[in-house]
Amino acid sequence: MTKSNHVSPPKSANPKMGLTARIFIGMIAGIVIGALLNRLFDDSGDFSFSVLGIQVSTYALLVDGIFNVIGSIFIASLKMLVVPLVFVSLVCGTSSLSDPSKLGRLGGKSILLYIGTTAIAISLAVGFALLVAPGDGLNLETNATYVAKEAPSLGQVIINMMPTNPINAMAQGNMLQIIVFAVLFGIAMTMTGATGKRLTAVFDDLSVVIMKLVTILMNLAPYGVFALMAKLFSTVDFDTIKSLIKYFALVMFVLGVHAFVSYPIILKLLSGLNPLILLRKMRDAALFAFSTSSSSATLPITMETATKKLGVKSSVASFTVPLGSTINMDGTAIMQGVATVFIAQVYAVDLSLSDYMMVILTATLASVGTAGVPGVGLIMLAMVLQQVNLPVEGIALIIGVDRLLDMTRTAVNVTGDCMVACIVGKSENELDTHTYNDLEAGLKEEELHLEDINKKSS
Repeated sequence: MTKSNHVSPPKSANPKMGLTARIFIGMIAGIVIGALLNRLFDDSGDFSFSVLGIQVSTYALLVDGIFNVIGSIFIASLKMLVVPLVFVSLVCGTSSLSDPSKLGRLGGKSILLYIGTTAIAISLAVGFALLVAPGDGLNLETNATYVAKEAPSLGQVIINMMPTNPINAMAQGNMLQIIVFAVLFGIAMTMTGATGKRLTAVFDDLSVVIMKLVTILMNLAPYGVFALMAKLFSTVDFDTIKSLIKYFALVMFVLGVHAFVSYPIILKLLSGLNPLILLRKMRDAALFAFSTSSSSATLPITMETATKKLGVKSSVASFTVPLGSTINMDGTAIMQGVATVFIAQVYAVDLSLSDYMMVILTATLASVGTAGVPGVGLIMLAMVLQQVNLPVEGIALIIGVDRLLDMTRTAVNVTGDCMVACIVGKSENELDTHTYNDLEAGLKEEELHLEDINKKSS
């Protein structure tokens, strides 16, 4: 027997850069370019040049023009998928449930877990803030003002969950109303026999097509992330960050503790799953969340991560993940806890132990009571401050750095969404542990799609 002279090339001969690496490179490049432009425009002012006799501003061309357009299109493309993805996947998941009582268990477990992690998050925040005292000795002044919007009551939120016009709810992106309508629609499909089965097949096909569209958009992410980061860091006021460095660093630290300590402990205790695998597989979704600062915009990526990489069955992920993107506010709760202590110390107001307990309770309940309300983070903070008689105007002190903190908060939130989906999925025997433990799960489709793109481009 003669050996073949053909030798297979080593894998490194045709290297493929993974999506996570490309997104990370785009993010770092955007941060560097944005920071350089920020410093350049700050030191030298704007530069302009003439094109066909028209004066063109360099800042307007790059920041308000190219970066803004590419970044806005990227965010819009992600948001484009949110409503159809949530509606179709929830209908598919609900119609596949053979036991109607299972839906109640899913909802109960999910809500309890989200409320529980939020309570843990704000407790950590208040505890660390009292220990570090980020506002002691500061005499901050600001010309900015903040007018608190009135938050709806919990009862009103429950009433508003029932859509009077489902089409209008979808047009406005009212996630709670969409979830309720999709669940009712899915239940009705299971009760209509053959007609419902035919419709189920249609929705299953729609789900496959939408997830393929998610994969396509994910491969355009590095360019969108670059533009978003470049625009943001070219406009960041670094002087404000310096004046609030202690507050800024403390919020970032507590966010890290919650994501890398609290979540792993909760996951291990309640499901027995390896938390390191969860954190590793959350990289893409976390980077998307960090770049977009929006749990809703990141929802398509979070759903794909939960189902394809973590092995959570669609019947569970289609309910827990959209619900989490609406009511899970662990990152926001951490900001509120630290901000409340910070503002109290800046204004030299002594809060009692009962006041801090009220802060924890109010913020936890507000995470559900203000679900789906625009600008929910600051509304919740205003509610907390009013509850303990702190000046709401103090919010103006921290608005300058809130955009950067919001990016990290969102990354923590989507990690919590997937953690809860894994726990609920495991408890309902709706999680494929083989897929969860397979570090390559979900990557094969990405590689095949990248190959298709490379072939077409060549």
